[in-house]
Amino acid sequence: MADLEVQYQDGIATLVMNRPEARNALSMDMRAALADVLHDIERDESVRCVVLKGAGEHFMAGGDVKGMGESIKKSPAEIRKEFILRIHDLHPIMFAMRRMPKPIIASCQGAAAGAGVSMALACDLVIASEDAFFTLAYCRIGTSPDGSSSFHLPRAVGIKKAMEIALLGDRFDAQTAKDIGMINFVVPTAELEAETNALAQRLAAGPTHVYGNTKALFYRSLESEFEAQLQAEAEYFSDCAARPDFKEGVSAFIEKREAKFTGK
Repeated sequence: MADLEVQYQDGIATLVMNRPEARNALSMDMRAALADVLHDIERDESVRCVVLKGAGEHFMAGGDVKGMGESIKKSPAEIRKEFILRIHDLHPIMFAMRRMPKPIIASCQGAAAGAGVSMALACDLVIASEDAFFTLAYCRIGTSPDGSSSFHLPRAVGIKKAMEIALLGDRFDAQTAKDIGMINFVVPTAELEAETNALAQRLAAGPTHVYGNTKALFYRSLESEFEAQLQAEAEYFSDCAARPDFKEGVSAFIEKREAKFTGK
């Protein structure tokens, strides 16, 4: 059974982390598969939205801590070398998610812990079931965060709240996660799949190239100077304006009808 299953339907690529017996803990095989698939999807114009979810009852319960049991028997120098490489193995996934020119939705149920929180934060939108719970949890195994959570979390919730979440490692529910700005939507548990599909279908029917430019603008704004950001806005807007979806959007507005975007 593959650690990652990929399903394509109606312009939506659904990536299912598939280790339910381990709460979808992030194995080395899953890392490699995610990096490869995201790279392919980035260039696949038929895909207009991506959904990341977990198989079974949980989203992802972090890294494969049981698999680290053998690693901690090594010398400090060997451990440092091994984990530098392991952490760097995550980076192609994070770069691909940030660079992805189409929306990525995390659909969370059950546990999102450690790297599961990191992975959800790296997505553009997060929808969660009422029974979902979150914990950064790295401090509970004696280490600092990875998977880009130290970048995304303070920007989502503010530095003081991020410190609280990281230093205490407490568990909190989906509504709390929404209230502090970590996630976007909370839905009844029985409706998570349907609500995720509805959101994905809405995005897949939208102006995909526009979404990609919007992502690029918003993410670069986190580090851009004001003047550089305004210049980027002008460049991205004019790029969109020269494409078919802008012509369709303007025409639909004038004609008082729903626009039918092709994603181009």
